[in-house]
Amino acid sequence: MVEGPVHFSREDIVRRTLAVLVASTVAATLGVAAPGAPAAAKPSPEPPPKVPTAVGYGGAVSSVDPDATAVGLEVLRRGGNAVDAAVATAAALGVTEPYSAGIGGGGYLVHYDAGTGEVETIDGRETAPAGIEPDAFIDPATGKPYPFSPDLVTSGVSVGVPGTPATWQAALDRWGSLSLAEALRPAARLAQRGFVVDDTFALQTRENAERFRTFTSSTDLFLADGVPRPGTVFRNPDLARTYRQLGAKGVDWLYEGALGAEVASTVQRPPLSGATDLPVPPGTMTAEDLAAYEARVQAPTSVGYRDLDVYGMAPSSSGGTTVGEALNILEQVGPDGTVATLHHYLEATALAFADRGRYVGDPAFVDVPVDPLLDDTYAKERACAIDPDAAATKPVPAGDVTSYDGLCGAPAGAGAEDADTENISTTHLTTADRWGNVVAYTLTIEQTGGSGIVVPDRGFLLNNELTDFSTVYDPADPNRIEPGKRPRSSMSPTIVLRDGRPVLALGSPGGSTIITTVLQVLLNRLDLGMSLPDAVAAPRATQRNTANVTAEQAFVDAYGAALAAYGHTFAVAGPPGSSAAEIGAVAAIELGPDGRLTAVAEPTRRGGGSAGVVAPTLSP
Repeated sequence: MVEGPVHFSREDIVRRTLAVLVASTVAATLGVAAPGAPAAAKPSPEPPPKVPTAVGYGGAVSSVDPDATAVGLEVLRRGGNAVDAAVATAAALGVTEPYSAGIGGGGYLVHYDAGTGEVETIDGRETAPAGIEPDAFIDPATGKPYPFSPDLVTSGVSVGVPGTPATWQAALDRWGSLSLAEALRPAARLAQRGFVVDDTFALQTRENAERFRTFTSSTDLFLADGVPRPGTVFRNPDLARTYRQLGAKGVDWLYEGALGAEVASTVQRPPLSGATDLPVPPGTMTAEDLAAYEARVQAPTSVGYRDLDVYGMAPSSSGGTTVGEALNILEQVGPDGTVATLHHYLEATALAFADRGRYVGDPAFVDVPVDPLLDDTYAKERACAIDPDAAATKPVPAGDVTSYDGLCGAPAGAGAEDADTENISTTHLTTADRWGNVVAYTLTIEQTGGSGIVVPDRGFLLNNELTDFSTVYDPADPNRIEPGKRPRSSMSPTIVLRDGRPVLALGSPGGSTIITTVLQVLLNRLDLGMSLPDAVAAPRATQRNTANVTAEQAFVDAYGAALAAYGHTFAVAGPPGSSAAEIGAVAAIELGPDGRLTAVAEPTRRGGGSAGVVAPTLSP
């Protein structure tokens, strides 16, 4: 049960409490102290501690970064709500996690309104410019697609129209209590004063150094003195100024004004340094493309699972439909011990991913059969393909959403593996406030480091989101590239309700592994009886309708032999020490009885996350 007790050792409690106090200190360092207070001290030469679990009351924030979590908590302490905290935290992540998110990208936000009991969402996904061509990813010199990385991703043609500022404004207008200027102020101060570089930031800079050297603006910001060393302070006064101006002028400055003109010019004429031989095909984005952008406020997906209602993102994200379909399939077979449940999980996700590849795209361009994909009868028929004793040969075929009756018929034929071009980057945050409002928000610039292009003198990277379209144009592909279209995404911000009230909210980065990460954490918590901290920390595996299951080494060590008996084969995720060696980076909040909140972030993945509550307790 989600509301079951969560147990911590005395050492965990002391560490968590101390970390919350440190977070308050960090918040003051960021300049969110009362107006007129003395200037805060400069950041410590050590990064602030990252604490994965916090329990208490009055509001909570979970993210990958302690400075960003501290910003969100301070907003909650000063009377802001979950949306105010989410926007402020997201803006702070644009400072400390600039390779994963920022105003040059997009994302998806799910919101629970305690006053109405409604769940609504914002689709802030980037869009393709009007001038994009079907052969945009084809090298005219060879007639073949550009090599995906680093050639295609490091380009103007990969950049979609950013949706993040429009998402922030739409969320604040609809549910927030702060102005955009107020929400951005703490992040602007953080960018001006700087943050302490940790090992993760240094690693990500090193991994992208060649791409950054391709552009004068990116070199100047991220490599002026070489790769930043852990323990040094990284400042971004250009971004601080951009945030202040965005707050003062509003998002029209981007979508209809001078900042938008600068973005379009950068996409069309990237500021090349000549230091590398990457081809950098230019993009076609114009000021008119920015003016045409709109963040969509839309209904969520919803499925019943056990005694819960699980809400997620509808297309253009594939997260809500794929997580929802997999849960519906799993409900047909039921939990049956850890290993059997993991077998069912791997088989259900392969089936759901087959349908994702066949049917899901931008609903403004593609007739996405959301209702059939989330129909229990359809799930019952799809579950017929799961052998309780043996893994199916992958890839499995998509189902037929036009004709189904829930009965098991003849086995289907062979399937086709769907090309996967999503990167493992992105970031996620979850917030909850004292009134019971909840936000799950996943935002991204796609590749770690996005397109690699910093807008000159503006301090932020542009996304490479258009590479989430299928690389080769196929008129029958729902994710084919088209002008004005949003590429399919796997971002899966999720809120779970029981009897109309939220009990759990979560999400993760990780490209297409986002879907399986969210699903596996849900199964760990709901079916396998783990506490939320244990559910997040547990080793992960992802089956996306491929011949091998990609898994963390710890998962293979724990379950590989037992699952091999079913016929599952494994490929270990990424080389040790690389950013690809881990799957996902969850940020979650559990809402217990009497307003008790358990905020949980990763204990180790991606360098560890940071969870905090407004009023910590010494016992769960």
